[in-house]
Amino acid sequence: MLIYQIDKGRGLSAMYKLFIKKLNEDAIIPKYAHEGDAGMDLYSIEEKTIEPGETTLIHTGISIQLPEETEAQIRPRSGLALKHSITVLNTPGTIDEGYRGEICIILINHGNNTFKVEKHMRIAQMVIKPVLKVKILEVTTLLDSERGENGLGSTGLK
Repeated sequence: MLIYQIDKGRGLSAMYKLFIKKLNEDAIIPKYAHEGDAGMDLYSIEEKTIEPGETTLIHTGISIQLPEETEAQIRPRSGLALKHSITVLNTPGTIDEGYRGEICIILINHGNNTFKVEKHMRIAQMVIKPVLKVKILEVTTLLDSERGENGLGSTGLK
């Protein structure tokens, strides 16, 4: 659903609605930490220990209904990555518009120390992004480009 609002001298802006359902009484509704933030924080509803090199699934206790033609991208929190080497394994993780199950976060410990996820800890962030739908056409040739088939480090390091 799309609504419009007047926003602090910026004029008319589009505002989309994200519907969130608590699946667990301990769940915390995602929120933006600061005005202007791209991502809203996601919170754990459980305590878990992640050993070095280990991957684990963390439950948030929420499900969502996204606006039409959007996705939710699940991304790491920079502080957890820098200070504890904890990150989202499949970053960015994609939540499709039609998914109504619980949002769970796949965390990996790239560090050398055991990390404890605590209940109500901010473990990831969620960014809502538009999705372009394309018509898929099979062809026998593609237009040439300056880059061509050069990839995987073809531009060098400097």
